[in-house]
Order: sequence, then C-alpha cells, then structure tokens
Amino acid sequence: MLIGTILRGKGSEVTTVTPAATVRELLAKLAEHNIGAVVVSSDGAVIEGIVSERDVVRRLHDRGAAVLDDPVSAIMTAEVHTVGPGENVESLRRTMTTERVRHMPVVDGGRLVGIVSIGDVVKSAIEELEAEKASLVDYLHR
Repeated sequence: MLIGTILRGKGSEVTTVTPAATVRELLAKLAEHNIGAVVVSSDGAVIEGIVSERDVVRRLHDRGAAVLDDPVSAIMTAEVHTVGPGENVESLRRTMTTERVRHMPVVDGGRLVGIVSIGDVVKSAIEELEAEKASLVDYLHR
C-alpha cells in the first residue's frame, strides 16, 4: 500500500502552528483537534519543524511551567523526517520504528500535503491482513 492511499482514506488536512506561537497555543490546538503532533510552518506549506506532546512534556520537565509562554520554535524538532505520497507503507513503518517517530509529514513537490501517524500505519496493516484473510477464505471455500 502507498502513503497516498492512506491519505485518500483519512484526508489531507494538516494542523499547523507558526514558529512564533506559544507552547500554550500549541497545546490548545492539540486538544482542539485531538491530535498528538503539529507541523510547524509559517505558511502552511513549507515545513519548518514538528512538535509533539512528547516534546512538550520533556520541556515541562526540564524548564517547568514557564515553557508554556515560550515560542514553539524553542521546543520543536527542526530536522523533520518526511515521506512522499508514492512511497510504500512498509518502508515508512521501518523508518518510524528506526527513527522512533510517531508522526511523519507527507511532502509532494516540496509542499506539505498530509501527515501520517503510527496509528494510520497500523490501521493500514490491519486492513491489508483482513483483505488477505478474506481472499484466502474465499479461495478455500471454492
């Protein structure tokens, strides 16, 4: 299965936040959209970073509540792993495991076109297994 297939099923909407937004504003977006990570982008198309719940928790532990008024740029991950819509989900699964990332922005032609989570990857694997099982059961009952 290709990454683009996952995006067609889940949609291509990506919640973004500007680098200057506060961590408090970031938390509001995460809660409002019930998501675990946000792409950091000034224009909604070019990726400048990514920031997750995990990043916030670690900085809260290090710096205390004062981090809530810091800009997102102070806690974001600037080196963002990305994937293209034409890439294979199996390859993405390996990358997510190896790099220990749970959210991967999808980029096409240098522009942000979606985001895939580890949950999306697991769901696609389950769907593939269910389709394979149905095919085998159908084959056995002929």
